[in-house]
Amino acid sequence: MSLSGLEGRRVIVCCGSGGVGKTTISAGIALALANRGARVAVVTIDPARRLAAALGLAELGDDPRQVPIGPTGGSGELWALQLDAKATFDRLVCRHAPTPEAAERILANRIYAHLSGAVAGSQEYMAVERLNELTDDPRFEVVVLDTPPAQNALDFLDAPTRITHFIEGKSLRMLLSPGAAAGNLGWRMLHAGSSTVFSILERVTGAQLLRDLSEFLGAFDGMYTGFSERAERVRTLLHSPRAAFVVVSSADDEPVREAVMLVERLTADGYPLGPAVMNRIRPRADLPPPPRHALVEALAGAGATHADDLADRTLAQLADDEARARRDHDACTRLARLLGDREPVQVPDFADEPVEIAGLEHVADALAR
Repeated sequence: MSLSGLEGRRVIVCCGSGGVGKTTISAGIALALANRGARVAVVTIDPARRLAAALGLAELGDDPRQVPIGPTGGSGELWALQLDAKATFDRLVCRHAPTPEAAERILANRIYAHLSGAVAGSQEYMAVERLNELTDDPRFEVVVLDTPPAQNALDFLDAPTRITHFIEGKSLRMLLSPGAAAGNLGWRMLHAGSSTVFSILERVTGAQLLRDLSEFLGAFDGMYTGFSERAERVRTLLHSPRAAFVVVSSADDEPVREAVMLVERLTADGYPLGPAVMNRIRPRADLPPPPRHALVEALAGAGATHADDLADRTLAQLADDEARARRDHDACTRLARLLGDREPVQVPDFADEPVEIAGLEHVADALAR
């Protein structure tokens, strides 16, 4: 399967072990689709800022930034951005707050200021929300998502379920509607904002923590349905044929093992698989190495000093390169077998790191073949 397996998808999620070049592959997929005329946004939720470097940019922010791709892109467009969980949460609050005044109270609340990267679903939920925003954006036909290394790659998949369970939890309902909890007079007094109780507790605690918490929970009341609905919408999208998960690996044993585990997890949970990608694969030699005596004669004829020693070192390097290429070929075969004879797309090990658009074009070409 090649890049053709990704055509017509709305969301492409790239995941894999750390250090396999997943960000480069994500950028390469986005560029290849843009070269075919699609309007593509590639977004990274990996805290490491590798996407900007891969695209040859000094930095990326939360707002999509268009990346020039030259004449080969035709009518296609390539955009890139880095997840900013705080900015995403702020937009979420402004969108779902019942009134502008309620939104202002939440954004100004000290509890929210400290916990906006973790409350109600954490950074992974913000990745889900940002994905929702991008798929709603008419500027983009395809969204390519670059995830963190394998141990955290699929955390965002669990976020919709976690946020739904949190929202529907009895403890949260009790806090938000304390009157429903029979006999909970103490909390009703706190939630009502009794100045006497609060003043005593604030002297004990030395802070406005309880008042801030009460205001925070009260301001959020009524917003949770919107959170839950959007989480469910993304979960449905990621399970649909409009999505595809691309598992990226290299030829090393641990990345192959983690790639297989990711495929098994995605398959078991019903997520649609795209092509697997084996990155940095060394090609097998087209011809066998020359006989030693012929190489010595050729080097000596070219004026090389110590032709014997140079020939031996050259042949040793050729043998090492062939051994590495054979190992990579065997790893591709092994991964294909473990994936049920699904041949992975192979991206070669380029002499220079494929960065900026010129370098990524080589990756895009390999993915498109």
